[in-house]
Amino acid sequence: MAKIERKYLAHFIDTAVPGEDAVYERLGKDLEEFSPELSAQVDKKKNILGETSVTISSYEKSASVEPYYAEVGSGLFQRLQGIIDGGLVLDDLRSHVVEVKLWETAEGGVYPAVLEEVYIEVTSYGGDTTGYQIPFTVHYTGVKVKGTFDVTTRAFTAEE
Repeated sequence: MAKIERKYLAHFIDTAVPGEDAVYERLGKDLEEFSPELSAQVDKKKNILGETSVTISSYEKSASVEPYYAEVGSGLFQRLQGIIDGGLVLDDLRSHVVEVKLWETAEGGVYPAVLEEVYIEVTSYGGDTTGYQIPFTVHYTGVKVKGTFDVTTRAFTAEE
């Protein structure tokens, strides 16, 4: 069985402000790694027989996007700069990430995907002499929708 190259798990983030039609931009440029961390809620109990029971009750999924170099004309840059300039909080930080499985068989450029609601936390901005950086963290809510993603039109379609 062949290993799947990392480039075949694609992550597209919605760069539109809440309430507008989704505009997806692929994460990955300048990133050497993007790994959503699951941070499971794990409860372990040991009984008087010496047995241990393990209960995993939830996950608090998040992912760091660092570095992120700002580029004029990028929808993601405009969204992040808007968060900084406006001091945005609460639902103004809500967005979506679509994970697309590019190793699956495509039908006309359409691949299996999962859309998940997220909140964007800008962690800092500025950077060094290599360029203007806006690292951010994506906090997943667990609200997911299965469907497909057209990589040409960058449109997500939910399963019926």
